[in-house]
Amino acid sequence: MNNQINAVDKYIEGFPIEVQAQLVQLRQAIRLAAPDADEVISYGMPAYRQKGILVYFAGYKSHIGFYPTASGIEDFKSELLKFKWSKGTIQFPVGQPLPIDLITRIVRFRMTVNEHKTKK
Repeated sequence: MNNQINAVDKYIEGFPIEVQAQLVQLRQAIRLAAPDADEVISYGMPAYRQKGILVYFAGYKSHIGFYPTASGIEDFKSELLKFKWSKGTIQFPVGQPLPIDLITRIVRFRMTVNEHKTKK
């Protein structure tokens, strides 16, 4: 896991300071919501696994991409109206506060979904 954490650190270091700050904040929120999740790089992005993939994130010049899979979007659509989003991604504009409470609830929801899948 230490190699993966270093890989995520390196990933974050590759962005401008403002983007880095938001990536670090997002990473911390995910880790607090899912403290037992494994942090990995998957598809070239930081990802969190616990009985399957929970979420991914990625940095861009003007937004932070948060990828909670389709189920993570579907159950929170009504709360995503002020963000650009699609079937599997939410875009948080750089320079605007991240919705940490929403992110936390989505991560926890994804944990529940994965838990139910493994029980079947």
